[in-house]
Amino acid sequence: MILGCISESADFEKRVMLNPEGVKKIKSLGIDVMIPKNYGNSSDYADDEYVKSGATISDNNLLCEKSDIILKISQRNLSEFKFKQGANLIIGFFNQADNDATNLVKQNKQKVFALNLLPRITRAQAMDVLSSQANLAGYKAVIDTAYEFQKALPMMMTAAGTVTPAKYFILGAGVAGLQAIATAKRLGAVVSATDVRLASKEQVESLGAKFVFVEDAEDMETSGGYAKEASDEFKKKQEILIKDTVKSQDIIICTALIPGKKAPRIITEEMVLSMRPGSVICDLAAAQGGNCAFSEPDKIIEKNGVKILGYSNYASRIPGSASALLSKNLLNFINLIFNKEKKTVEINHDDEIIKGVLLK
Repeated sequence: MILGCISESADFEKRVMLNPEGVKKIKSLGIDVMIPKNYGNSSDYADDEYVKSGATISDNNLLCEKSDIILKISQRNLSEFKFKQGANLIIGFFNQADNDATNLVKQNKQKVFALNLLPRITRAQAMDVLSSQANLAGYKAVIDTAYEFQKALPMMMTAAGTVTPAKYFILGAGVAGLQAIATAKRLGAVVSATDVRLASKEQVESLGAKFVFVEDAEDMETSGGYAKEASDEFKKKQEILIKDTVKSQDIIICTALIPGKKAPRIITEEMVLSMRPGSVICDLAAAQGGNCAFSEPDKIIEKNGVKILGYSNYASRIPGSASALLSKNLLNFINLIFNKEKKTVEINHDDEIIKGVLLK
């Protein structure tokens, strides 16, 4: 059995699904690994490292024709490749709206697994690509905003006087938001955060941040643990609360997303313009429509002296660590579908995880 890795478009995606350490573990299962030349360069993994780990260097077209299992992070350029006929698998980040991916299912009868659709259950945690990547996105958002902010983050007592600490405001206390809180606190900032899910209050406060919440509001958490779309009444109350809060903030990090829907607009034009010149906003939801007015995917916009960062693929901005975590997520998924004794792929269609990730 052969597992092949397809190169990504380097201008958009610098991560890889499998690092050299992952190759060793895949080989230990009895699966051969093929990669294209320079596969891991963007994540600082050299071809020599892959070869020493047991991978074979090929090209994208040849490995697609030979591989039983294909790894690809995004659906971009998926239609350009000719895959081996039969019961081969394609594993990556996809959804039912990705025409290239769904066409492979319908026309070629191939099985396409979208790891980004994993159900939020305990068994799936070790395979949860969204959580592992969101964690790094939250960290990197703080690092990037600290770089763009023209002042020190922690309080400093000097002979010349005191430097006051920077104030961070985190919108959304999911995986990315909580990591942003923790990182900003480690750097010495004063941090506050808000979320529509009341259950996140304890998590936010356990990290040393102040929790900002609409008083007497309904809890906006789904049974699956995600945020749900707020009512009009809640949105009005939230807007007033945030409007009063952002005026005094130096840095805002937006992480609020609703699965399968456009990102909620939380920071309005008026709010942005009310902030002091030199303030920074990082919108992790820019690619899904943005939580912040003026944000644009993959651009830094400046309005009235306020910088708005809108990178659309934040995990890809820290590709070495992101790829290492992706590789571990993938290995845990491979172990779910691969029979080590028979050296064959066995898919249990009744498994809750398989039901969640298998495109139809």
